[in-house]
Amino acid sequence: MTVPASGFRIGLAATPWSIFNRPSLQLGVLKSYVEERLDARVDTFHLSLPVTAAIGVDRYARIARSGWAGEALFAPLLFPEMRVPAEKLFYTSLAGEKRSLASFSELVERVEESCTTWLSSLPTEDYHLFGFSVCFFQLLPSLYLAKLLKKTRPELPIVFGGSSCTGAVGASLIEHFPEIDYLVDGEGEEALCRLCRFIAGDATSLPTNVRSQRPIARAQNPAAGLEPDDLPCPDYSPYFQEMRKFFPELPFIPMLPVEFSRGCWWNTCTFCNLNLQWLDYRCKTGEKMAAEILHLARTHESLHFTFADNALPLREADLFFSKIAAAGLDLQFFAEIRAIAEPERLQLYRRGGLKTIQVGIEALSTSLLQKMAKGTTVIGIMATMKTCSETGIRLEGNIITEFPTTTETEIAETLAHLDYLFPFPPLQAARFFLGYGSPIHARAKEFSIRAVLPHAKNRRLFPRNLLRSMTLLTCGYRGDRRTQQRLWRPVHEKIRAWQEYHRQRNKDQPYPLSYEDGRTFLIIRQERPAGAPLLHRLRGLSRDVYLFCRRPQKRADISREFPAVSARNLENFFAEMSTKRLMFIEGDLALSLAVRAVRR
Repeated sequence: MTVPASGFRIGLAATPWSIFNRPSLQLGVLKSYVEERLDARVDTFHLSLPVTAAIGVDRYARIARSGWAGEALFAPLLFPEMRVPAEKLFYTSLAGEKRSLASFSELVERVEESCTTWLSSLPTEDYHLFGFSVCFFQLLPSLYLAKLLKKTRPELPIVFGGSSCTGAVGASLIEHFPEIDYLVDGEGEEALCRLCRFIAGDATSLPTNVRSQRPIARAQNPAAGLEPDDLPCPDYSPYFQEMRKFFPELPFIPMLPVEFSRGCWWNTCTFCNLNLQWLDYRCKTGEKMAAEILHLARTHESLHFTFADNALPLREADLFFSKIAAAGLDLQFFAEIRAIAEPERLQLYRRGGLKTIQVGIEALSTSLLQKMAKGTTVIGIMATMKTCSETGIRLEGNIITEFPTTTETEIAETLAHLDYLFPFPPLQAARFFLGYGSPIHARAKEFSIRAVLPHAKNRRLFPRNLLRSMTLLTCGYRGDRRTQQRLWRPVHEKIRAWQEYHRQRNKDQPYPLSYEDGRTFLIIRQERPAGAPLLHRLRGLSRDVYLFCRRPQKRADISREFPAVSARNLENFFAEMSTKRLMFIEGDLALSLAVRAVRR
């Protein structure tokens, strides 16, 4: 390929079904990094915007939330013979939606038209390389657009990269889809730079983590992972230009994604396959992260940010939120964190703008948490949920249901613990799926998995002869699935009842379990699913012990703090409070559950 003297030009696209009001972090970082190191121009495209404009904001958001429904809309465009099963998957994936959607055929036509219109406006002859960032539920859209691009300009090299292109999954993609010329397995910045040099003729070999359709010379090592502090600030300016183009009459303020760390500092959860692409765990310093946020806020006049991390790095996050709080901006953040029981830390994060968190809860049974290798406890989870309620942080979280090898005892424990969580905002039930490359996938027999199969939903998207030899991130399996479906049924029912109560309760009333302090006594107000609220009065030492246990406390520390309370009286107090669901006791620890009533 002849490269003009003015330099190399690359196109990078993020396809549906990424969130339309959020630019692609991957594209933003790649653009900044490549342009900083090469004589190259990187154009980025967010295909979620034209597709949203074609089908409507509300429809796009609902389809994107379901994931599988979005892939189903692209299946007949890529594999016409899969139209009927893909349509069934589309409707079953949106079965819980009460609002009407356009018909499947109409939506497919609109999506197809928006993609072909976008491609017809693309100056494909100007590009030397075109890439697709492929994460969850972006595979079929990326394959379809790559196929269209190849028809338009067959000689244009196409590269895939992202979390859905790792290991055997990536090898399977480049083996089965000839429109993919190159595929980056792992971190993309340096690998993409070296691929550009190779295509431009400035290098004679590729790193080992860049796959190719044809035999090529290989360097001895993969492209190295980068220190996060060395990464440039993502460039989101093309997204804002696209937004103004497709939504001139509908202004909205995007939520900007940022990256504090790569990988997960815990990285042992048995069900998780989210970190296959990272070489190891690394994080930015709090100073670097704060400077990046302030730069993006000024540049794009935006105050809403979401961290892409699997879990915030606690020590550096402490410094970061301290600096943001001191900056005095009304910033708002979403982040995924591990359970944090310390009120002071979450209070600091809230002062720094942390508005919503997703906590890795996953289970409410001690032995299930151990099977999942969560490294957390039920009382720690409850303390986190309580502290979020006290600090005004919105908590989101899942309970993984139908987890392989769950026992009846673990189900009974889960149901009992749900009673204690009734006052707190409800969690979501997330049915277990087998992720390729997860510890459970690698140790399938330990979890009663007899065979790994193509996922049932993928069987409605890919032709059978193709799927039989492919490796995808989401797997099906044979094991104890029917047993688990039966065991977990009452948990699903209880979670639905929990959610329904919080949908219907009067939000003007105090928190469902709250207390008012009279210095020598407490009055605890406790709502119930049915009937009038109960009022409990605790006096003297009972009040003092209850307030002392606002965070999990060991029995020995409680006895040391209140030597006048005998061990027997303390146990009787705990038993009474636990029976009334006012305290939770786990092993040697005790936690009071009521939240101080907000003064209006």
